[in-house]
Amino acid sequence: MIQGKFGEKGQLFFEIELITYNRLNLPVDTMLDTGFTGFMAINKQDLESLDWEYEINVYVGNEITEVLLGSEWLKILPLVANYQVGILTLG
Repeated sequence: MIQGKFGEKGQLFFEIELITYNRLNLPVDTMLDTGFTGFMAINKQDLESLDWEYEINVYVGNEITEVLLGSEWLKILPLVANYQVGILTLG
């Protein structure tokens, strides 16, 4: 289970770890974008620095300012978002 936080404008943020080819763990803040239908979107230069050599479902763009988690995650993990009490979990 991943615990998240709410942004100032109601965004849903989660911290995840990306693992580089050299097995370094890189914690990054990600925003859950329910309008995005993939699993993850990441800036092209950030993806290149990870040096991944296997295929995963990632959409890449030149000017993505934040790593995005897409609505595909909601098909396999339940999302609990309670703004009133500040609870945000994915898992």
